[in-house]
Amino acid sequence: MRRREFITLLGGAAAAWPLTTRAQQRERVRRIGVLDTLPADDPEAQARNGAFLQSLQQLGWTIGHNVWVDTRWSAGSADTMRKNVTELVALAPNVILATGTPSLGPLLQATRTVPIVFVLVPDPVGGGFVDSLARPGGNVTGFTQSEYGMSVKLLELLKQIAPHVTRAGVIRDPNVTSGIGQFGAIQGAGPSFGVEVIPLGVRDGADIERAIAGFAREPSNGLIVTTGALTTLHRTLIAALAARHKLPAVYPARFFAAAGGLISYGSDRIEPYRRAAGYVDRILKGEKPADLPVQAPTKFELVINLRTAKAIGLDMPPTLLARADEVIE
Repeated sequence: MRRREFITLLGGAAAAWPLTTRAQQRERVRRIGVLDTLPADDPEAQARNGAFLQSLQQLGWTIGHNVWVDTRWSAGSADTMRKNVTELVALAPNVILATGTPSLGPLLQATRTVPIVFVLVPDPVGGGFVDSLARPGGNVTGFTQSEYGMSVKLLELLKQIAPHVTRAGVIRDPNVTSGIGQFGAIQGAGPSFGVEVIPLGVRDGADIERAIAGFAREPSNGLIVTTGALTTLHRTLIAALAARHKLPAVYPARFFAAAGGLISYGSDRIEPYRRAAGYVDRILKGEKPADLPVQAPTKFELVINLRTAKAIGLDMPPTLLARADEVIE
């Protein structure tokens, strides 16, 4: 090979090396872990996951091209959740998206180094997950659910739709802090509404059936359903039982009303997943969870199911109907 040809070839190869290196860097595949408390086939779970993945795609992340997403579903089982946590952490993801306290607690026991973005956690400071909302510290940040004090709004709504109610049964999981916190807020407000607040601790579907059937025997009763993995998983059962026993019932999220619940008020549960994709994107690009402030809900929804109201013989106040964000007829 003549000298001029060799120099030309060498120069071309040298110019190509940085391009090849940059292409490899651009194509480096990142790994995201996702932990959800619901079953994979739950419509709410599908909506949440779809919103997250769609937002990731809009930010330039394509599954199989520059990112891989490993998703685990616990279906309300604490044992399954612990197993899922172990599996995901072992995969060494670049970041994990965690739904609710039932996933965040076990995750922080398993790792203090893998970045975590949480959604639907009501009190991350009180739960010891972050140092503060403005400066989370550590490897965790995310998006809170409504604070416990918002649960009082459910009691207020119950009295608006059923002024005759003097006893409110609060369905909650006594094993999770969110159930305890929500019940405490409602119980504290009970006297000001002239309502005796009764805890209905439940751990599974059978507990829910027994609790509602037993509570419904007394007159002037109404139900308040707290938020959590257990009540979300059994939302259709709870709504059906409340209707069967003619109990006015209020719920903390739209998907309860969509499942047949009478009325719901609470934060939008899909929007945090879209916003979480933004935090995941920023972490994948080098930012640290400790520097990303925990954010509160920005949108709340009042949803009324008129079909259920008619089925239990309850007339909704016109002023409440006028305020509703959605009326299911």
